[in-house]
Formats: sequence, structure tokens, C-alpha cells
Amino acid sequence: MKEDAQEWAIFAEKMVRLAGEKIIELRNESRVEITMKNAGELVTSADLASDHIIRDAIVSTYPEHGILSEETTEGVLAKDRFKGPLWIIDPLDGTVNYSRNLPHFAISAAIAVDGVVWAGAVHAPDLGVTYVGVRGGGAFCNGEQLQVQPVNTLSESVVGTGFPHDKSKVHLALERVNLLATHCRDIRRLAAPAIDICYVASGRLDAHTESLAPWDVAAAGLIAREAGAITGHIGEVSAEIPVELYGEGVVIASPGIVEELLSLLRNDL
Repeated sequence: MKEDAQEWAIFAEKMVRLAGEKIIELRNESRVEITMKNAGELVTSADLASDHIIRDAIVSTYPEHGILSEETTEGVLAKDRFKGPLWIIDPLDGTVNYSRNLPHFAISAAIAVDGVVWAGAVHAPDLGVTYVGVRGGGAFCNGEQLQVQPVNTLSESVVGTGFPHDKSKVHLALERVNLLATHCRDIRRLAAPAIDICYVASGRLDAHTESLAPWDVAAAGLIAREAGAITGHIGEVSAEIPVELYGEGVVIASPGIVEELLSLLRNDL
């Protein structure tokens, strides 16, 4: 499986880079169309073009593999969905940033086998960085190996977080922001969780916590863990979704602060 993982990582990196080239081309040529999903979430023609590129690459190279994508997945996810080799992709993380010419957006692709993530890549075209992780093989940014920042107290930490698309839950996120701001050195909200989580891997952030989907955490979570981060959850993990792909109430942090951060957030429930 490790040999397969190396091959998959190379393939994932190639896919996200190709998709990145396409969405930059669309933006530079002013050919981006913007619509809204049912939940009020922004989606652009770039999201769909990126999804098409990645999906076609997977189908032509690994026709026996499944695909789980933000743009084409509907309904409730059940554990049967995660059996066998499954590519989990986010064609454009940070769509609002992309639509406003803000640089924090990325394309993510990872592969899991029976719910265990083996390889993944996150590409942020405007930032000029590509993060790659291989299970048991480390995490890298533009070929340079990554290591989390050694930090031992939450009061010294810079923590990333985010807001939900569901406006009825924003007040809960604001309460979390207030809690974090009073216990951490500072907080950041970059609105592209895959990048935030990769920033934990590179030591730019000490932790990230938010309620996310499998495609938000699949690649970036592996990259962070391979750089030494630890993943936990504020609440119980659903039996329907593998723990490495479960993003609801996720906490990804440097080992020295993960328990303190989890305790803080759990006590606030």
C-alpha cells in the first residue's frame, strides 16, 4: 500500500496543479460565472471546471476508484460510501476568496481506502504553494519537509477558525471566536480551511478548529498529521463517517496544545 500511496500522491499533486491552472485561466480571462447553491453557498463555473478536470483524470487513470466531491455529492453520507479506494476532492476551497481576487483559495484531492487516508495534495495557485502528504512518508510544501510549530500553551498560540455557510449557526461560531480570542494569543479566519490546516503543518498556525466536511479535511488533515499535528473532535464522531474524514467540530493542533484546546472547547458545549 505504501508504494501505491507514493504513486497516488504524485497523481494527486498533478491533478490539483492542472485544476489550479484552469481556474486561474478562467479568472484572468474574466470567464467566471457565479451562482448560489440551495444552502446559500457561492459556487462558480471555476468550481465546476476544476471538478471536471479532476474527475476525468481519476476516471481515466483509476476507473475502479470511487469519487466523493463537494460539487457532485448530495444527501447524507453513509459508511458504505467510504468502502474501497475513494478519492475525496474539493475542486475549489475558498470560493468567495477566489471570486474577490483574494489569494487564499485552494484545490484539494486525497485518496482513502476503507476510510484510511493514504495520500493527498493541496494546491494554492495564487500563493504559489503545493502541499503533499503520504501516510508514513511525511508532509511537504514545494518539496520541503514540514514540521508543526512546537508550542506548549494555548496562550502562546495562533489558532485558525471559520464561519459556517448556515447563517443560523453563525452565532455559535462567534461564541467560539470570543472563547478562542480570550484564551489564545490571536486567531485567524482565512476562509479556506484546507490552507489553514496546511498552515498548521507548516507552523504558521498552531491549530485550526471548525465544523467541516470530509473534502475539507481529507488531504489537509493527512498533511498536518504527517507533519506532527494531532487530530481530535469536540463532540462524538459519527459512526457513519471514518474518523479521519469526519470534520464536524474538528480540532487539528500541535501536540503541545491539543488537549488544552479540546478541553476548552468541550467545556463550552
